[in-house]
Amino acid sequence: MTLNNASFPIVEARNLNGRTLTLPAGFGGERNLALVAFQRWHQVQVDSWFPYLEQQMAAYPDLRVYELPIISNFYNLARPFIDGGMASTIANAAVRDRTLTVYTDVNRVRSALQIKSTASITLLLVNREGTIFWRESGGYSPARAALLERALG
Repeated sequence: MTLNNASFPIVEARNLNGRTLTLPAGFGGERNLALVAFQRWHQVQVDSWFPYLEQQMAAYPDLRVYELPIISNFYNLARPFIDGGMASTIANAAVRDRTLTVYTDVNRVRSALQIKSTASITLLLVNREGTIFWRESGGYSPARAALLERALG
């Protein structure tokens, strides 16, 4: 079942270990949870999910989780500095591997994903074909986690 006929657009991403991927085909799981962030301060909301999401990845071997900072292609020339700064603050190679920066036309991505506001993060459960099966926005809460569990079940 697709959600609102939205689909994940084809975008180039690079993880903080330097590997380039084309999404959504480059996602590693049958099901992938993308935590889409637009502002630097969104990291607090992203981080709030990971204690819970670590448990979900253990429970669902086909699930992969990714942080997707969406950054205006205006900053593409500064990408080595921006990505390098992010990578230098993350000691864990697995976290750098799952953090995929996307330098693109932000409005094109927002439109394709039907994200109305960048006031908080958007979570998308998506397959490698780009079909979006579930969406939510905001930091972790038990109510949001229950909705995700229903979608995963």
